Amino acid sequence: MNYFERLYDENETAKVRFVGFTTDDVRYDFGLVYTNMFFGKPLAICMQTGRSALLDPQDIQNIETLQQTFKIRSFKEAEDLAEFFKETIPSASFETQYE
Repeated sequence: MNYFERLYDENETAKVRFVGFTTDDVRYDFGLVYTNMFFGKPLAICMQTGRSALLDPQDIQNIETLQQTFKIRSFKEAEDLAEFFKETIPSASFETQYE
């Protein structure tokens, strides 16, 4: 029986980067997956919590969203994480998938 309609099934060799770093207050361990899927938005995965997000430059600038997505305790910690992502994730123009 057909219970679902397959939307995509792609294989790709993706670039993956693992980065661990500390700030004055917190240690972070992230996996960054660079792929052609999802309009080139890299997938950031917190290795400590398993939380993940597709990020583009606008997402990185939204500190409150980063704080909620990765369950970060303070706004300052979220600002530090945003600064890391700004330096690590390349800037590119992204197209929205849906309108």
